[in-house]
Amino acid sequence: MELSIISVNWNSVNYLRECISSIYEHTRGITFEIIVVDNASPEGGVDALKQQFPDIVLIKSNENLGFAGANNLGFRQSSGKHILFLNPDTKLVNPAINVMLHRLESLPDAGIVGCKLLNGDLSVQTSSIMRFPRILNQVLQAEYLRLRWPDFPLWAIGPLFSSNQTPVKVEIISGACMMIRREVFERAGMFSEEYFMYAEDMDLCCKVTRAGFANYYVGEGTIVHYAGASSPREWRLIMKMRAELRLCAKFRGHLYALLFRSVLALNAAIRLFVVTLWSGFSRVVRKKEVSNAASVKYRAVLKALLTSSGGDHDPLATQKSASQCGISLP
Repeated sequence: MELSIISVNWNSVNYLRECISSIYEHTRGITFEIIVVDNASPEGGVDALKQQFPDIVLIKSNENLGFAGANNLGFRQSSGKHILFLNPDTKLVNPAINVMLHRLESLPDAGIVGCKLLNGDLSVQTSSIMRFPRILNQVLQAEYLRLRWPDFPLWAIGPLFSSNQTPVKVEIISGACMMIRREVFERAGMFSEEYFMYAEDMDLCCKVTRAGFANYYVGEGTIVHYAGASSPREWRLIMKMRAELRLCAKFRGHLYALLFRSVLALNAAIRLFVVTLWSGFSRVVRKKEVSNAASVKYRAVLKALLTSSGGDHDPLATQKSASQCGISLP
């Protein structure tokens, strides 16, 4: 078996149906299996997928294992020489899997390979490739700046907008679509289950790099990723920030993580003050809507940075708090 495609489902059957259809439509000339891990989805519906696509391997977990745990479960049941971790809310629009597999096999130092991700409106998803979270690139984080100067080293997203099809070495590949050699995944220790959701893709990329491999972005492949469609934005921001704090402590030490937390909290407080002031003087409805969205963002960041993480990295605590908010988890 050349490739095992693993997708974790949590109340995403409709997305997953479209995803699987697109895989069969655009993937040719290779042997592959599709493994669906159902993460104890309350809505169910995965049995209908098996009826529609009888060749898929369906694994039902009795509990929500989170993104990392569920993918590791699927990996243990897989047999492919290479592994593709693919979010259920994705859709191939070209032979992206063939392209990534070809590049993975032709680049001897390749650890993880990823492709171009598009938003639902077909605009480029700038999180397709990322830099490791650092104080400076987080303080200067602004989508306007990223799009205005995409090649700036702090975020280095220029390859996303380049017509050059040559694979490019990058720090982080989005966990929405990651292809990796089986032996590399095992050597890196698989996904770290200390993260229930968010930052596990960054963690894996760092471990793969430390193992002596490189991560490559391949712009030839294109996949639509309907990111974050089912989760409230404030909750996602809080969980993401806390996961990144844990990531910083793990790879850069607790002192750096403390400095990271302090500087970003101050930065968020200043931005919140400026946005609130600007909103108060603005009489344009559209500008007020933008201000309100920014206020929600910076309040969420402050909440994540200034409150104790407590059980945020305990899967049971995370799952409980999410379910209380009616949130879809991986």
